[in-house]
Amino acid sequence: MSNAVQGAPSRWEVQRSFDELGRPLRDITFCVVDLETTGGSAAAGSMITEIGAVKVRGGEILGEFQTLVNPHDTIPPFIAVLTGITNSMVADAPPIESALPAFLEFAAGCVLVAHNAPFDVGFLKHFAEQQQRPWPRFEVLDTAKLARRVITRDDAPNCKLSSLAVLFNADTTPNHRALSDARATVDVLHGLMERLGALGVHTLEELQTFSSRVSSAQRKKRHLAERLPHAPGVYLFRDASDRVLYIGTSRDLRTRVRSYFTASETRSRMGEMVRLATKVTGIECATVLEAQVRELRLIAEHKPTYNRRSRFPEKVHFLKLTRETWPRLSLVRKVLDDDADYIGPFSSRQTAERSLAALHEAFPIRQCTDRLGATPTRSPCVLAEMDRCLAPCDGSTDESAYAAVVSRLRDTLLHDPDEVVETINQRMAQLADDERFEEAGVHRDRLASFLRAAARTQRLSALSRCTEVVAARREDNGRWSVHVVRHGRLAAAGVIPAGTDAHQFVADLKASAEAVADAPGPVPAASAEESEKVLTWLESDGIRLVDVDGEWTCPLRGARRHLALHDAVNQSRLSLVPFDDRRDITTVHQPAR
Repeated sequence: MSNAVQGAPSRWEVQRSFDELGRPLRDITFCVVDLETTGGSAAAGSMITEIGAVKVRGGEILGEFQTLVNPHDTIPPFIAVLTGITNSMVADAPPIESALPAFLEFAAGCVLVAHNAPFDVGFLKHFAEQQQRPWPRFEVLDTAKLARRVITRDDAPNCKLSSLAVLFNADTTPNHRALSDARATVDVLHGLMERLGALGVHTLEELQTFSSRVSSAQRKKRHLAERLPHAPGVYLFRDASDRVLYIGTSRDLRTRVRSYFTASETRSRMGEMVRLATKVTGIECATVLEAQVRELRLIAEHKPTYNRRSRFPEKVHFLKLTRETWPRLSLVRKVLDDDADYIGPFSSRQTAERSLAALHEAFPIRQCTDRLGATPTRSPCVLAEMDRCLAPCDGSTDESAYAAVVSRLRDTLLHDPDEVVETINQRMAQLADDERFEEAGVHRDRLASFLRAAARTQRLSALSRCTEVVAARREDNGRWSVHVVRHGRLAAAGVIPAGTDAHQFVADLKASAEAVADAPGPVPAASAEESEKVLTWLESDGIRLVDVDGEWTCPLRGARRHLALHDAVNQSRLSLVPFDDRRDITTVHQPAR
């Protein structure tokens, strides 16, 4: 076994916080590793028989590592023929319990490189776990994966190590011995880096995420990210006319924006957007939540062409239980301050109509859209003849009996959905018994749409009822982030500076927070999407409520308790439905933790 002296720490390790463009490849210490094993799966009992590695930086070999490993098992004959490693050769070799710690010491502080890295790294991690040895946080580069992005059929017939070694005129021919294959992989790595350098790939980050779909013109614009801070916030791409093309958010503005000009951004629409962009502006935010909220508000304000979501928060629908002598359910676009009951918002009319159908299945209230007087005298409609409507139009029911059904419907909307759940479940069971599975599926989707809408309404209205909620959470860096939420709208955000009196900071933050007026009905004083971002944060681990002005509660028997089953069904459909057909499948509900 041989082991060269560790090289000096790279400049990146010394100046990590000052390097704004990523880690230059010339300063990265790579440890190129290769294994020989008795089979293809460590989990299935295969063992390591040899470890070979080469440490390299800036084209210079810093050291080599090689050891046979006693597998304490018989090496299969075809493996012995392939590698030339026999049982007698490994009889006196150290076991993996000794070889692995020695290799990890050799590779410490390096970026691991392997050809088909999941195989080699997977074996190493398996035995580290078996030995209850913590796995170092290695960054890993796979030359096979990188080659598939760079090498064409005109260059080589395939991306096997032997083919790439020929292509790049490697000094060592791969021969299924660990050190020889590692040496050949070093030459392949350098050959790939040389090719990519001509395309503007000069950092480890660019190398890890390279894609040939990113044009050189796109890479040349990476200077647009140079003035952005390494901080959470919102970024806006603008064209020559200062028109906003795209808005996004990130925990690290500079790193995220720079990725649009490098290999990590491969979406065709984004490539088109970057070609049009001439400027990127950033808005630094105190917290990630503030950045997410600002992003939503700016998208709604500018409606950028290249943002596909959140552009039209006003284009939503609600179901309204009207306030009149003979109430009915109505599909509306706005919530009015009219003391009516609403559920929603629904992102599409189709989803709202499915929920409406579920409610009409369980409650035989009228579906006609005109107003009825206190004592209507009209001919009954088809629904009345089918016993699907109480038919107040022809006097078939009185006001008190109709009001009793409406009262049950109101309770279903706001508090307890059990009646509609039981009704539709019975209907689905009957259809399934009759082998009418498609119809049963329609009812299932109607019920799921209603339950998600009711649960969403109950969560949003609970938060919007609170005049003010102040909450804090200790973040990963040890600092406390604080948010002030008023009627469901984020009114202020901040991070308590070190050495500052927390109580005074919160008091000052509240005093400077935006004044927010209550909104009518169940809707918050913000878009539903914004309030759901706030709720996700409020329901996350480690939250401490500092102050609550109001009652932040949801009904004990609310719709949310029924969602687990429907989410499981939806997830199953996602795994079965072809990718192109998934557009109509709704987002899975995320329960509070």
